[in-house]
Amino acid sequence: MTEHFFATCPRGLETVLAEELNRLNIAASKPLKGGVAFQGDWAACYRINLQSRIASRILWQVAKANYQNENTIYEITYALPWQDWFTSQHSIRVNLTAIKSPLRSLDFATLRIKDAICDQFRRNGGERPSVDTANPDIRIHAFLEQNQLTLYLDTSGEALFKRGLRQSHGEAPLRENLAAGLLALSGWTPSIPLLDPMCGSGTLLLEAAQIACRIAPGSGRHFAFEKLSFFDAALWSQMRQAAIAQQQLPIFHDIYGSDLYGDALADAHNNLNHAGLTACVRLKQANVLEISAPAPSGILLTNPPYGVRVGDAQSLLEFYPKLGDVLKRKFRDWRAYLFTADPMLAKLIRLSPSRRTPLFNGALECRLLEYKLVAGGMRKLSSAQTTPIVH
Repeated sequence: MTEHFFATCPRGLETVLAEELNRLNIAASKPLKGGVAFQGDWAACYRINLQSRIASRILWQVAKANYQNENTIYEITYALPWQDWFTSQHSIRVNLTAIKSPLRSLDFATLRIKDAICDQFRRNGGERPSVDTANPDIRIHAFLEQNQLTLYLDTSGEALFKRGLRQSHGEAPLRENLAAGLLALSGWTPSIPLLDPMCGSGTLLLEAAQIACRIAPGSGRHFAFEKLSFFDAALWSQMRQAAIAQQQLPIFHDIYGSDLYGDALADAHNNLNHAGLTACVRLKQANVLEISAPAPSGILLTNPPYGVRVGDAQSLLEFYPKLGDVLKRKFRDWRAYLFTADPMLAKLIRLSPSRRTPLFNGALECRLLEYKLVAGGMRKLSSAQTTPIVH
């Protein structure tokens, strides 16, 4: 049967998530704010949980209806066959978000959804499921618009960016699916040299190494769909084993990382070592202002320090122009991508970005700035070329 699902993701990555779903043979997908709506069977749901690098969660839509108040929300929820999906032995948690909802208390609406689920179990002679807000077996997500309620069951459980590979993380680590989205936006593939010269605990490097070795990001973890009553264990086992069989041995893939600080580099090495991917990446301790390009061309992708994250304003005022000078002098024929929440970076780096992609790191508004570092002057550009080029 065809079901309706919603794959959530960090804001700004909806388009690359839709492209990823298309590569996973999900044709009926539609990018929306905060994710991608799609249709498919349960095999598709299993596959996306297993293979998606960019999604945060895969939600199964179980209801969509108009509501007037908390009572109609209760009635819509109560009418659903919850006992067909999981048992009273499973703990639950209800998460509710709203846009332009007229209700005065979202906490009360959340409570009514929880009560409706528990009351339906008790009506059928069973025990009511317990509530566990920290580590529930089943997560129910409710989304309220002005007059419409959508209810979802979370098929992922723990967020999909929790790959189970990263052991150490520094002061301000990227989430793994945001790192994967940045790699997708940069156009990086394993055939292109990659450098993160301010790698911190190595999240970008770890994601790139997994891509290069064709490691399915969900192959080493469990999912909430395994607890659903109609879970197809044989299909899931076959799918997971097929993904593991496609993995390649870790060899060097022209992936380079460096950092000024030894403790950050130790975290990166620890994470790669725990994942069995040390051989894929070359690490060294170095100042970004003193390094040279490790290959004639490639992609430089990094998350520079900024005031909210680390460092003080005065040091960054001095650092950004120097970084721009290094990119201009030492990385010609490369493409550089800087992911930042600091609006001063684009002004102070003294380079002209060819693209600015708005993104969010949690609630923090950011930009991915693209710089095409081409040797020579503007005279080399054809009259039809309009993309700003650093020279």
